[in-house]
Amino acid sequence: MQIDSNPVENAIRPTAVGKKNWLFIGDAEAGERSAIVFTVIEACRRRGIDPFEYLRDVFTRMPTMAAQDYASLAPEEWAKARTPAKPASKAPAVAEAINQQRRCA
Repeated sequence: MQIDSNPVENAIRPTAVGKKNWLFIGDAEAGERSAIVFTVIEACRRRGIDPFEYLRDVFTRMPTMAAQDYASLAPEEWAKARTPAKPASKAPAVAEAINQQRRCA
């Protein structure tokens, strides 16, 4: 085990620095909403998603969506939907054609 905790300290630094500022956020509801936004932003960062791009897309699409479709807006699902599908490999078909030619020859 490593004794060094720098990766952990670096991961929690934004939260630790902001704690003093968040003491005076206004009221409990505002604090809860802020916690939700910070959680979504951190979830995006952990998955390699640009939080600004994600939030802009979600806030643009959300008003025109039905509530039951909101699950597709979760960061993981959003990233899956935006990842282009990998093209099917032609290698098996090519190998089969070569084998067929060899059998005929």
